[in-house]
Amino acid sequence: MAIKVPGKRYGKRLEHSKVFGHGAHGKKGGYADLLITPLVDMFVIIVLFLIANFSATGEVLMMTKDIQLPEAINVKEIEMHPVVMVSAEQVSVSGTIVGRVEDLVKDEYLNIPALEEKLRDMKKQFEDLHAMAQDDANAFKGDVNIQASKEVEFKIIKRVMFSCATAGYNNINFAVLTKGGPEATPGASASAAPH
Repeated sequence: MAIKVPGKRYGKRLEHSKVFGHGAHGKKGGYADLLITPLVDMFVIIVLFLIANFSATGEVLMMTKDIQLPEAINVKEIEMHPVVMVSAEQVSVSGTIVGRVEDLVKDEYLNIPALEEKLRDMKKQFEDLHAMAQDDANAFKGDVNIQASKEVEFKIIKRVMFSCATAGYNNINFAVLTKGGPEATPGASASAAPH
C-alpha cells in the first residue's frame, strides 16, 4: 500500500469528477481555439444590416398616440423642417412644450407668444449657422410642418398658423395620412398658406 500525503480526501465517487480534478476528465487544455473568420463574417453582416436600415435623414415626424392625424388624398412627401405638434392637451415645437391647449382656449389673443419666441430663436439659429458656413444656396425659406391632431379646434390651429407666420415661417405644411385604407402612410403633407 502506497503512502498518501495528508490533506483533503474526497470519497471514491468525487475522486474522478471534473470539479476536483483527480479523474481523467478533470484536466482541460489551456488553449481554446477561437475561430476569427466566422466572427468577422457575423459582424460584417450585422453592420450591413444596420446600414441598410438606418435612415440618414432621420425621422421627420415623431408619431405619438395622442395625435391622430387627419387623412387627405392630394399629398406630397413631407420634408425635414421644424415641427409644431398640436395635441388635445399641448402645443410643442421640436419637443419643447410652448403652451397648453386649455390655456390657449381661454386667451383672446391671436398669437401664441411662447411659440413665436421659440420659432424666432430657431430661425436665428438657422441663419447664424448658414452665415458662418457662408452657405448662400440654402437660405431661410420659412418652411414649417404642423402636426395637429384632428380633434383640435380650428381656433387653436389658426393661432398656431398665425404665430408661425409672424415668426417668419410662411410656408406651412400640415402632416396628414394618405387616404386609402388601413395601411395609410404617415409623413405626407398638405400645404397651406395663412390668410
